[in-house]
Amino acid sequence: MHGTGFNLLNAVLLFGAALIAGVMNAVAGGGSFIAFPTLLFTGVPPIPANATNTVALWTGLVCSGGAFRRHVNVPWLVLGVLTAASLAGGILGALLLLHTPAHTFMRVLPWLMLAATLLFVFGRHLVRPRETEMVHDTGATALLLATGFQFLVAIYGGYFGGGMGIVILAMLTAFGMANIHQMNALKIVLSTATNGVAVGIFVASRAVYWRQALVMILGAALGGYFGAHYSLRVPQKVVRWFVIAVGSSVTVYFFVRSYWLGG
Repeated sequence: MHGTGFNLLNAVLLFGAALIAGVMNAVAGGGSFIAFPTLLFTGVPPIPANATNTVALWTGLVCSGGAFRRHVNVPWLVLGVLTAASLAGGILGALLLLHTPAHTFMRVLPWLMLAATLLFVFGRHLVRPRETEMVHDTGATALLLATGFQFLVAIYGGYFGGGMGIVILAMLTAFGMANIHQMNALKIVLSTATNGVAVGIFVASRAVYWRQALVMILGAALGGYFGAHYSLRVPQKVVRWFVIAVGSSVTVYFFVRSYWLGG
């Protein structure tokens, strides 16, 4: 059953899509919008495609995390609280995916991505200059708001996950982080936690198409590793504009899919 429609051409397409998605997730996020549609195109049903995509791209996140480990420059309290919110939200989102239809959420998704992209673009203008490094001066209110927002993002991440990295970057920008590489490092930690628990649930529920997943795991791992190392050599301004381009493209894609094509 889990091999339906799987052949050499599909394997090549899935490997290439996962490779590109791994690079995108390491640099900015949004890799699911390459990998997930490719799974659908090769004949995997939506819910298993979602689960398989999550399992494959999680491997890429893990591989890219090593390149950013020195850039995780946040207090342990902040890191621990945000990670706990990611784990809790990821569990809830994955369970929701397995027990509810995706149609309603797909109607809301374009508006979420539009808000996230705009927040990333204009977030710097919403904070005062003295707040530009949230990581070193985080008040209780700011941490509470960031934790609540991350919990909601993690629910979305466990449920679907496409563009989750962009939403996290938007949140970090709004709460005062300015260094794109530090933001990417924290994004990878939180995304890895969110998708890690979702992976466990999807595997236990036998929702994963493993032949497709294994091919994509290899591609995502290569893309994540090399994408992360390369992104550290790119000027922050270039990475920021890449995030904006991905966010805008993802937003247009889902508006077309949800409201024009009726998906």
